[in-house]
Amino acid sequence: MENKNSVNSRKLVSVKGKALKDLFTDPDVIAAKVDGRIVDLSTSLNGGKEVEPVSMHSKEGLEILRHSTAHVMAEAVKALFPDARPTIGPATDEGFYYDFDRDTPFSSEDLASIEKKMQDIIASDKPFIRKEIPKEDAVRYFTDQHEPYKVEILNDIEDDTVSLYTQGDFTDLCRGPHIPSTGYIKAFKLLSVAGAYWRGDEHNKMLQRIYGTAFASKEELDKYLEFLEESKKRDHRKLGRELELFMMSDEVGPGLIIYLPKGGMLRSILEDFEKRLHLKRGYDIVYGPGILKGELWKISGHMDNYRENMYFTEVDNQLYGIKPMNCLSHILIYRSKIRSYRDLPLRYFELGTVTRHEKSGVLHGLLRVRQFTQDDAHIFCMPDQLIDEIISIINLVDEVMALFGFDYETEISTRPEKSIGTDEEWELATNALKQALEVKGLEYDINEGDGAFYGPKIDIKLKDAIGRKWQCATIQCDFSLPQRFDLSYIGPDGQKHRPVMLHRVILGTIERFMGVLIEHYAGAFPTWLAPVQVVVMSITEAHSGYAGDIAQRLEEDDIRVELDTRNEKIGYKVREARAMKVPYMAIVGQREMDENTITLRDRSGKQEKTTVDDLISRIKSSVPEI
Repeated sequence: MENKNSVNSRKLVSVKGKALKDLFTDPDVIAAKVDGRIVDLSTSLNGGKEVEPVSMHSKEGLEILRHSTAHVMAEAVKALFPDARPTIGPATDEGFYYDFDRDTPFSSEDLASIEKKMQDIIASDKPFIRKEIPKEDAVRYFTDQHEPYKVEILNDIEDDTVSLYTQGDFTDLCRGPHIPSTGYIKAFKLLSVAGAYWRGDEHNKMLQRIYGTAFASKEELDKYLEFLEESKKRDHRKLGRELELFMMSDEVGPGLIIYLPKGGMLRSILEDFEKRLHLKRGYDIVYGPGILKGELWKISGHMDNYRENMYFTEVDNQLYGIKPMNCLSHILIYRSKIRSYRDLPLRYFELGTVTRHEKSGVLHGLLRVRQFTQDDAHIFCMPDQLIDEIISIINLVDEVMALFGFDYETEISTRPEKSIGTDEEWELATNALKQALEVKGLEYDINEGDGAFYGPKIDIKLKDAIGRKWQCATIQCDFSLPQRFDLSYIGPDGQKHRPVMLHRVILGTIERFMGVLIEHYAGAFPTWLAPVQVVVMSITEAHSGYAGDIAQRLEEDDIRVELDTRNEKIGYKVREARAMKVPYMAIVGQREMDENTITLRDRSGKQEKTTVDDLISRIKSSVPEI
């Protein structure tokens, strides 16, 4: 038998009647796995089993710690605000939250009071006590406590028995497990309050969601809070306003973006880059309409599997679907003529604008919108070309993400509950994606049940400058839609064969990728991407003519330039340009006029005397080769 007191011991064999809490002395152990299932340390064992300690420093332990902290927060809220009705309070990847129904909004002062009350509860070191009772008894209990949300949750539970957890004066409906007692919470912080619809449904009542986080140590918490501060500085919504990139308006509607001139320029730069990139790699540029007849969406399976995400309209008594994806037009292009095996693969690329119904509660700046443009492509190939085409897409992702300075991780998302196609087709598609990743030597996780309804996919998660992950690129393998639309090609044998279809995006959506870029670079775009690359500024009005000549020369060489000849101090002009994160400032005065030079200052503050030709050369050399 292994050392039962070692938290590092991977597995322990318990003895009958022994309580889990008696097996461990390490204070970081807060729960245990018994035959692979995580349970409270208060659990008594009824026979010989395999037991593994769960440390609060582990991913599973951190989730337990955070969920327990959410319960403590709910206890504090109920103690301070008896009118607040608790709903749900789960752990998240970055902390926890609890939703409350309360007529009066929580203020920042309220959060401070709740934190103080939580500290008192933690200091009292109250145990978390689990109790299993008949569901009908739980319904009576929460009805008596005037907790309608708990009763509604209970009514949706099919089990006859449910578990409650009590710490101090607070009892909650919960599966658990939890930490042994409140004193195990060492480092937490309440962060913010936001609105959230009950059960995420915009037709339900708006609740108040209190967000917080908890860590196993104060050092980890402090590091995370510093990360949050840096994230706030990089928030693309804040920088989007300050840098005059885009706007959103209630008059227009939620989830709809209006690009300002500088944002429009940034988008145009990205789109031009994408077109050149794809044309050089064997893609044909195509365009499809924004609405297509409802019958097409029935054939594709969208009506049965994606309708809740779509908008519809009627034209001449005919139902049309506003496209949420670009694939149907590309399928029709393929089907417009007889195809030979010699034609394949065919690669169709479209910067296609699509519209999807997203719930109001999930909309978030550029990152989650209702109308967006995808760098969408569909590849039609023979089955024996499939692996090579997937690898080619991965190579393209490699190239593009390296250019922007992103590392990435991959995962394969498998068949969802609502889907089309046979099990055999799904297995073929999934194995093709796995094989391509293995050929590339890329590790991947499996994300069960999160594939597209027509096929599995590789999801590529970018890691930005401060370590955050963003879902952008994806590669989807589809045997189903070619079958539904009866696509074929004539093979070497003169017979008809079915092609395979790959759906893929590289940047993802232009909107989302722009949001990620803004935060990745903190608004200080590389020179080739910057909407304004140079501000030419005169020291006095006497030098404005020379400044104008330089600006004109730069424009003639396709440099994005602004001219600042205002009657303002040069220090003010420089500060303003730096605030707008412009890469270069070309400053001209009498000496520069006499010498036919410029004083060049970059946004870091470095300054030197140079020529306009040198500046043009620097900027042009910053443009990546593709």
